[in-house]
Amino acid sequence: MNTPQLETERLILRKFTQTDIEALYMLLKDEKVNQFLPWYPMKTIEETKKFYEERYAAKYEQPQAYAYAICLKSNNYAIGYINVDMEEHHDFGYGLHKDFWNRGIVTEAGKALIQQVKKDGMLYITATHDVKNPRSGRVMQKLGMKYCYSYKEYWQPKNIPVLFRMYQLNFDGNEAFVYKKYWNMYPNHFIENL
Repeated sequence: MNTPQLETERLILRKFTQTDIEALYMLLKDEKVNQFLPWYPMKTIEETKKFYEERYAAKYEQPQAYAYAICLKSNNYAIGYINVDMEEHHDFGYGLHKDFWNRGIVTEAGKALIQQVKKDGMLYITATHDVKNPRSGRVMQKLGMKYCYSYKEYWQPKNIPVLFRMYQLNFDGNEAFVYKKYWNMYPNHFIENL
């Protein structure tokens, strides 16, 4: 089972491979793309190789992994990534090369990934975004995710205070269930009237 390849009208979602290191580097070195992500932009190909080994190759050795390169069908070149963690939070995350922003690509990829995790029996997914990055929140809304709560944390490794909004999508019909780990972990939490 592991990581089934997915296709949409415009995209192929597939595993990253060693041949994608250059494309991954182009994505990870961009300051704008990585501004709201929990790592600093990559400075070298070597750093990117290490990132690939830890974040992708290691996951692909697990029995199940949802960690994808977003590729255009026209050339199968990686222009972004999208994933759902297998840990308890089932965090849904994504990043896209800025040349492809505002074309609905992450929403299209997200719908395919959500369909797959739901089919495979996952009960819910969560996602968080920095309040200073409302575009990310709009993607979550377009995918049917519902705002649950906000919390402030000192984000590592950047060590800056960030106010996050937590979204969730349940697949089992239990709309009352809210993943509360971040709420319980960070004392500065509240529900905004959005």
